[in-house]
Amino acid sequence: MKSRFLKRVLYLSFVSLVTLTLFSCKGRRETQKSDSWEPQIIAKAVEDSSSIFYANFSNYPSEREELPIGMFDSGTGGLTVMEQFLASGLFNNEKFIYLADQANMPYGVYSSEGKERYLRELVVKDALFLTTPPNRVKIIVIACNTATAYGLGDVEKLLERSGTDVKVVGVINAGVEGALSTIPSNIESFAVGVLATEGTIASEGYQNRIYQYGAEKNYNSDIRVVAQGGKGFAEAVDSEPDYISVDATGVRENYRGPKWEDSLGVRASLLPLYNFDYSSNALLIERGSEGNIKELQLNSTGNYARFHMVTLLDKHRRENPGVKLRSVILGCTHYPYLLDTLKKVIEELKEYSVNGEKPFAELIAERVEFIDPAYNTAKECHRILMENTLLSKSEEPFSLEPYISLPHPNLDPALLEGASNLSFNFKYGRELNDETPSVVILPFSKENINRENLNRIKERLPFTYSLIEKSLQ
Repeated sequence: MKSRFLKRVLYLSFVSLVTLTLFSCKGRRETQKSDSWEPQIIAKAVEDSSSIFYANFSNYPSEREELPIGMFDSGTGGLTVMEQFLASGLFNNEKFIYLADQANMPYGVYSSEGKERYLRELVVKDALFLTTPPNRVKIIVIACNTATAYGLGDVEKLLERSGTDVKVVGVINAGVEGALSTIPSNIESFAVGVLATEGTIASEGYQNRIYQYGAEKNYNSDIRVVAQGGKGFAEAVDSEPDYISVDATGVRENYRGPKWEDSLGVRASLLPLYNFDYSSNALLIERGSEGNIKELQLNSTGNYARFHMVTLLDKHRRENPGVKLRSVILGCTHYPYLLDTLKKVIEELKEYSVNGEKPFAELIAERVEFIDPAYNTAKECHRILMENTLLSKSEEPFSLEPYISLPHPNLDPALLEGASNLSFNFKYGRELNDETPSVVILPFSKENINRENLNRIKERLPFTYSLIEKSLQ
């Protein structure tokens, strides 16, 4: 075990010289997937006054204490990060601007569709929205794990070239620190689960950072990482029609979630473990003439949570015999909405028995910590603002301006799916450097926020909802 860990340390020591910047108390820098290419939109924003992306940073306010904190995610999932900021007690007098890039989500699919560079351009556009009039912020928080993994370095380049001295914070380092800081460094072996979007997992940002953190903190442990790409999970939480439909009564042609017995899909052998909810069309099933399952589609957020948590734990069972899972990083801002379900799955599998034996009991620690990177991200943001004397001196209570992206009204209806979603082929078929807008950004309203999402925010995020509610009047 020790030799395996030492090999990882030596490898990551070499990699860190080339692609990673060390994580320190004075300057925490996230990891972006290595690529020497740079989005042209950065140069346009800084240099090209004829471009719609030109930001005119020369007149950026020099006094920034009372400017808002800017935050963005690929949808409403990032509001779980906002909730931690508001609940932390660290930002009581701050103003916030939040952008939910709903029209372009899910970000986690761009890499699998060969559109990593287009995703990076989108991330820069998000940052530009927060740094051009009328929204000029004093710091940017990338609440999205996938955007952090693929685009944080590009946002850093944009801000460096802007001359504004605006800083940016991502969520990956925060998640890793939260997961490992509570685990003693002298445990012989342990496993950390990472539940994130397919794009975040493909970037290996979390995996690399976990091993690097172990090396930096002198862990004498054999650290195992179990990573599960949550296909369709975030999309279901944000009610994307390709992944979930409350009106569906049978299997759907446009369904893009995990399928029955495909390489990434629902496995017949694990049906007893999933313990799916079969009520109210939460699971759509097509059966053959003999009653056998021909197709099965997930159609509730709870069933997506169950599928991916069980898949992660079954992977851990097969890959890491004898090693206890001690923490699970929720590497997507949408996943904390289903935390209760994820915890319940862990407890169910601890007690799951076959022929009197419990195959998961010795593989799961007595207490598994579920790590939401949001709180550590809030602490990091506060530290940067404090060190740069940028904390607000206002006596006004905190406020929030929430925005959401929607398909542009000038788009051909053939490029839409329904009235409020870009079609899958158009969304992931767009080309770089196109200045024809495909989305429009508007304030939150009852007309543009899905009712189910709004109810979930109201139930789970009371601080955030109390501020959003004011914009919905």
